[in-house]
This record gives sequence, C-alpha cells and structure tokens, in this order.
Amino acid sequence: MLTVVGIDGGPLPPGAVEALAGAEVVTGAARYLHLAPASAERVEMGPVDAALAALAGRRAVVLASGDPGFFGIVRLLRARGFAPAVLPACSAVQRAFARIGRPWDDVAVVSAHGRALGPAVNLCRAHPAVAVLTAPGAGPAEIGAALHGWDRTLVVAEDLDGPAEQVTTVTPQQAASRSWRDPNVVLCLRDPSAVPEVGWRAGGAPAAGWALPESAFEHRAGMITKAEVRALALARLAPAPGRLIWDVGSGSGAVAVECARLGAAVVAVERRADDVERIRANAAAHGVDVRVVQGEAPAALADLPRPDAVFVGGGGPDVVAAVAGAPRVVVALAALDRLAPTRHALRDHRVEGVQLAASRLADLPDGTVRLAATNPIILLWGETT
Repeated sequence: MLTVVGIDGGPLPPGAVEALAGAEVVTGAARYLHLAPASAERVEMGPVDAALAALAGRRAVVLASGDPGFFGIVRLLRARGFAPAVLPACSAVQRAFARIGRPWDDVAVVSAHGRALGPAVNLCRAHPAVAVLTAPGAGPAEIGAALHGWDRTLVVAEDLDGPAEQVTTVTPQQAASRSWRDPNVVLCLRDPSAVPEVGWRAGGAPAAGWALPESAFEHRAGMITKAEVRALALARLAPAPGRLIWDVGSGSGAVAVECARLGAAVVAVERRADDVERIRANAAAHGVDVRVVQGEAPAALADLPRPDAVFVGGGGPDVVAAVAGAPRVVVALAALDRLAPTRHALRDHRVEGVQLAASRLADLPDGTVRLAATNPIILLWGETT
C-alpha cells in the first residue's frame, strides 16, 4: 500500500496520521522526514529510482509539497506502475493567490522544473495572469530578467506556510536585482488590480478563428497583409502558447495580433510612428499583448529575446539575413527581384514557397458578382527543425 501525503504547513490532511503510523518506510524531502514515526525507515528523496526501489512491496508513505497530483510526484509514481492513494494539501499556487486575495481560475500555470525556462517566460509575456512553479536557476530573478521590456508585476511567494514565509510584489527589474529564498512560486500579472472576467474554463479560452478580415484591423490604405496570405503565414509560423514570434516590418500589426490571439508572445518591429500607434490600437482592440519596438530593422532587432519564429512583412534581404538564425522564418514578397537574394539569405534552412493570388467575390451594380483579383504575393518559408 502506497500513500502520498501532501504538506502545506498546516495540519496534515485527513488520514495522513494513520498512514504514517502504519508505514514501514517514509520518503520525501529532508525537511519533511521528521514526520515519519521512529519505527519507519526514512529515505530522503534524492535520486528518484533509489527512493522508489525502497517502496516496493512495503507499506509506504511519500511526503510531498502541496497537492502531489498537480505537477507533482503522483504522475511519476503512476508511470512507474504504482497505484497510490493520494491525500492532498493545498497547492503552492492556490496558497499564493489566496495570500493576495485574487481568484485564479483565469490563471495559466506552468512549471520550470527540469525544463527550459523559455516557454514559461513566453507565457508570462503573452498571458495576463501566469503562475510559475520555479526551480533552481529558473526562479524569480531569472524570470524578472527575461521580462525586460514587458509591462508586468511579479508577486514572489517564498516559503509559503513556513517559518520564513514572505510575499513580495515587485517589478521584473526589481526581481532580477536580488536573491530569493527557496522554495518559492512566482505570480506574473499584467494588472494586479484587475478583476478577471468570468470564464468557462480555467486558464482562459482560446481564440476563435484566424485569418481575420482586413476590416478587423485599423490600417493605412492597402498596407495590410491580406487574410489569405495571413492564413498560410500563420500555418508556417506555428504560433502557440510558450512560443515567441517576431513580426518585422509589422505595418498594421495584423500578423502580430493574430499570433498573439493564438497564445504566442509577440514582438512587433515597425519604423513608422503612425503604424506603431496602429499596432498598439489593434492589439488593444483584440485584447492581446504585443510588445511594440519602434525602429528600423535590422538594427532594431539587436537586443530582442531570441524568437521561435519570425515573419518578415517589410524590409529587404538584409533583414531576412539578420533573422535567419531563427528556426522558422516566413517572408512575404511583392517584388520578384527579391526572391533570389531572400532564398540565399535562408540558405541554411529548408526553403519552400508559393505565389498566392486570391480572387474575391465582388458585387456588380446589377446584383450579380464578379471575381476581383488581389495583388499576387510570394510567400517563402524556411525551417531548420
């Protein structure tokens, strides 16, 4: 019989005392093993395989933080063939939001344990409310440093329900400039005072549809990536939660906004001041976050975080060459003479492309319709992965 007991600093969950009293072996972090009875073998949870080997065929208790079924040990135990009874406590995320008196059904929760920090940071850049389960080397300081340029507030909850509990609200820059006590959890909020809308699913609902009509965006006359081109560009960019997309030569920001609607973190780079304001207005109208950088590429790209994919809607082959280090690059071309140098700039990628020439139904005065051609566009995409 294997029982997993969650610990949150308060009284043990119902049934935990009895499970511990009957245990032959108890395993968990060193800070929890004082709960084991004197008669039980105590195994510190270091190398997991060694600890699990001690449990086989014995009455055993695993002591774990918070809710062991939420980014916890229960998944690993089931994967190794155990069928544990679980006695959960409150998760660290639940307790952290309780400390600041905020509902959390709109929150996206990510874990930085045993994986790269980039996807968690990108979700913080994109989503208005995120909780990050941190790890050594992927804690508040690293998260704060990575959020440079994004308007966010961090709430760092240290040693929840422990003797050194502290909940601190800081800017990303402040978080990056100091050390923090483990264990901790980080809440990343766009607006700490906002009351989230009532939703129907935890973490927020996904966007409905893509390749929105041009009328959905404020834009200069004709200066917008057409919906048909955006549809294929989005397919090749593959925006998703945890990914970072650059939209270079963003214009109206239509591609940037569509990527953000699909959950990606987005940086839009645009040199014209009037278009910069349009991008911001379009992002606000669609309820998404887009970081806008005013400047001319490639110089404006120098200090940006590394992207997962790049859309180049404006700029020459020198811009394409500057972004060619990204694993995915999508380029829209109107001028045929740029095709060869653009392909050359992507010579280290597997390059494919099409010419798109859509014709749309247009009304005639007599009530019938005709096909009205849009300008042809060449769409190239290169991938290294």
